[in-house]
Amino acid sequence: MDTTIDFRSDTVTQPTAAMRQAMAGAKVGDDVYGDDPCVNELELRAAKILGQEAGLFVTSGTQGNLLAILTHCQRGEEYIAGMRSHAYLEEAGGGAVLASVQPQPIENQADGTLDLEAVQAAIKPDDFHLAITKLFCLENTFLGTPLTEDYLQNACSLARKNGLNLHLDGARLFNAAVKTGVPAREIAGQFDSVSACLSKGLGSPIGSILAGSTQFIAKARRWRKMLGGGTRQAGILAAAGIYALDHHIDRLAVDHELAQMLANELEQIQEINVEPAALRTNMVFISVPPSAIDQLSGFMRARGIILTVEGNPIRLVTHLNVDEKAITKTVHQFKEFFLQHQAA
Repeated sequence: MDTTIDFRSDTVTQPTAAMRQAMAGAKVGDDVYGDDPCVNELELRAAKILGQEAGLFVTSGTQGNLLAILTHCQRGEEYIAGMRSHAYLEEAGGGAVLASVQPQPIENQADGTLDLEAVQAAIKPDDFHLAITKLFCLENTFLGTPLTEDYLQNACSLARKNGLNLHLDGARLFNAAVKTGVPAREIAGQFDSVSACLSKGLGSPIGSILAGSTQFIAKARRWRKMLGGGTRQAGILAAAGIYALDHHIDRLAVDHELAQMLANELEQIQEINVEPAALRTNMVFISVPPSAIDQLSGFMRARGIILTVEGNPIRLVTHLNVDEKAITKTVHQFKEFFLQHQAA
């Protein structure tokens, strides 16, 4: 049995035995023909949970965000997104390259929000010299922090006032919903479209749901086919998503509690600075002395703990395969590392 503790991301989760059983027993059909019963059920149920009319099963959050840009915008138009948001920074420039839609990045504030005055100022006037601002994208959670309801309402009001479509990159939307106590449908239902991951904290091996109006999803389905995203007996994967929606949303609270436990324990180590979080979900960001950076990853990996250490801050993510014993071991090994580091 693999006892490795992997804090790199919640994308590393393994399907549970019960999820694998659900996948093995899935009834399947050809999804391109629209007759895979598990895919159809997943899309309907997820759309309802997200407060939207219809849903589309996609391979990833990246594909979901790209489909949203392609569907909401025409060539030569523009989308506004955070400068550090996933849709702008970490999706290989797909909006610009494949959709021919220009990104207009806005600097994220510390809590992940975008200054709405800066967003308003970035919206282009009606001038044929300029791209047409068409779409406003937000991300929830952002670096593990949920967006507040007041901010979301103000952002939505700005978008409506300016005639912008509004898309939510909800890769960790369910973490935000569980932490804030606001149902996912109330958060996502304010948007014209939302992409929500079934992997990450929910533990599916693959897949996201893109949700929106019936007309929006019909257009997105065509774009998905063009991008090679039409699948056949995908019910085996959709069954994992259904199981995740039924069994793994509420348990995200456990990940949040373990992240808080990890943060509290690491704060007691003199050499570690833990970034504060008003609402901590499943991410902990720490900084260590620069002299420790080069040795930390190898030390921890030799003891069965995997971290991404490229510089400060270092992100540790709790998930389905991290338990209280893993937290205790990890804290102990951090202490051991700094004892040895000091001695050297």
